[in-house]
Amino acid sequence: MSFRALKVTQNDDGSITGDVAQINDADLPEGGEVLVDVDYSNLNYKDGLCMTGGGRLVRDYPHIPGVDMVGTVAESSDDRYTPGDKVVVTGWRYGEIWWGGYAQRTRVKADWCVPLAEGLTPRQAMSLGTAGLTATLAIMALENHGLTPDKGPGKGDVLVTGAAGGVGSIAVAMLAHRGYSVAAVTGRPETAEYLTSLGASKIVPREELAEATTRPMESALWAGCIDNVGGASLSRLIGQMDYGASVAAVGNASGIKIETTVLPFLLRGVNLLGIDSVMQPYDNRIQAWKNAAAWMPFDKLDDVVTEARLEDMMDYAQAILKGQIKGRVLVNPNT
Repeated sequence: MSFRALKVTQNDDGSITGDVAQINDADLPEGGEVLVDVDYSNLNYKDGLCMTGGGRLVRDYPHIPGVDMVGTVAESSDDRYTPGDKVVVTGWRYGEIWWGGYAQRTRVKADWCVPLAEGLTPRQAMSLGTAGLTATLAIMALENHGLTPDKGPGKGDVLVTGAAGGVGSIAVAMLAHRGYSVAAVTGRPETAEYLTSLGASKIVPREELAEATTRPMESALWAGCIDNVGGASLSRLIGQMDYGASVAAVGNASGIKIETTVLPFLLRGVNLLGIDSVMQPYDNRIQAWKNAAAWMPFDKLDDVVTEARLEDMMDYAQAILKGQIKGRVLVNPNT
């Protein structure tokens, strides 16, 4: 069967180009148990890197990007899935080394699939995508460590850094919908109104967390945190957490190194929780998608979703790497 896909190629001079091409089932990677007709994928920061050669995530060309997708099972050799089933796919190096979801068809490993959660449409699932899955897992981790809207470690704001990005935006909306008071950190003042519309009760300029300090601990300000940034701001906010509070670290756009001491962990019992949406057990992913369906106020998300064609995605790749994307970009390979 012939179908359309965004094929990214590395040229002789090292530059990366991408064009929509016709490929066949036989061209897809071998070893996947499930063949899926794609309904939607979406745009993540990793997709931007894969389409521009950044981060050396792609090892072999040509390549089809798209680190997640939702679609309908066409063929399956795994008993968990039969033709006609709706599935959501996220997987280790899917869309990076393994060909991804920017195509009308994809072949994947069965362990990367989970059933589409009841009450969730395919469009909603990819409006959330990996970003929504990650935000949900982060909230689950914080709540597993005692955070609730009315009690637990602190009654103050839950801090979300990188709040205007994909994970951050969804985290702000979900937390606010669940009754939390949310402080949204952003380096773009023009996104303040957008974040407030998602439910943020306070806007924190990124510069406040970027200021250097020699103190290992400061006044306790935050009841919990979802950190999308890492680096210096993570170092700073660890010392600002309330007693027993947790930081769910989900990204490291500003670097993987942090400078802190053991004092916040010893004297305040701060927890640093690492969240990796890909390396989650099967049952955890199923539960997370069920939670996402229940926790997300989709009326807010629908207002900030842009639907795009495969032909548009190379331009969107540049935009997301420059921090110019607000809201969610949904990729429809069938338009």
